Amino acid sequence: MKKFLLPLFLLAFALVLAACGSDEADTTSEKSADSPETITYESENGPIEVPANPQRVIILSTYGGDAVALGAPLVGIDSWSKSNPNFQDALEGVEEVSENDLEKILELDPDLIIGSSTMNNIDKLNEIAPTVTYTYGKIGYLKQHLEIGKALNKEKEAQAWIDDFQKRAKEAGEEIHAKIGEDATVSVIENFDKQIYVFGDNWGRGTEILYQEMGLNMPEKVKEMTENDGYYMLSQEVLPEYAGDYLIFSKDGTQDNSFQETELYKNMPAVKNGNVFEAEAQAFYFNDARTLDFQLDFFIEHFLNK
Repeated sequence: MKKFLLPLFLLAFALVLAACGSDEADTTSEKSADSPETITYESENGPIEVPANPQRVIILSTYGGDAVALGAPLVGIDSWSKSNPNFQDALEGVEEVSENDLEKILELDPDLIIGSSTMNNIDKLNEIAPTVTYTYGKIGYLKQHLEIGKALNKEKEAQAWIDDFQKRAKEAGEEIHAKIGEDATVSVIENFDKQIYVFGDNWGRGTEILYQEMGLNMPEKVKEMTENDGYYMLSQEVLPEYAGDYLIFSKDGTQDNSFQETELYKNMPAVKNGNVFEAEAQAFYFNDARTLDFQLDFFIEHFLNK
């Protein structure tokens, strides 16, 4: 009897194992179906297959701060982002590359490349990894962050940051309006090669926050002269004509900033009233998510003394 029962027991055990194996295979199949290896991203140039969970991302334009804010696993980044002090904590071990460093990019073995539509070697980069490009200023600066979130398959995280950022900027803007008055004007300038640049409402340097999110006033002459290009180059002698009641100076310490020692500069109302706020240019250039957080904190600190 025992000899008769043993084969039946072994047969039943084998059937249980087979069933478990089948269930496990079904579960694995379901997980695989639920977690595709690639997704289709609708880029400005049409649909492109990108990794659903990219592991080795290279940024070749000014979008490094967006990728950093979204926690993208970076292996290579452009020189401007690499030198940005806002990003240093996230770029340890990340190689500096440009679109011309094809051999180096190949060695880094990226699975996704993000860059500018104006960069070189886009076709060759596409042969290395799916390459998503953007045209600067084609879409709004917050939409840009959302699009990068989509390319990284992190759309929800990107939208959550946008909602929180707009809320913080609006609240700070209301406080600033109340403090400086509804009619006060603000200018944003930068100095390069003995020329001064003044910026419109969509050229980095915090302009998007000041003018778009907070609704602060731009001097009429600045508005007029930056309408076409987004910025305007002027000589030091005419700066007072473009200076608002408040002056944001994106300052590069390696440039000749001696104009600040002239009587013309010292006699401007913004200077006399202590309303010039200097920011480190390298940390202030862009309008990516990481930089926007820095700029917003800068404005809260300097306008509201918080």
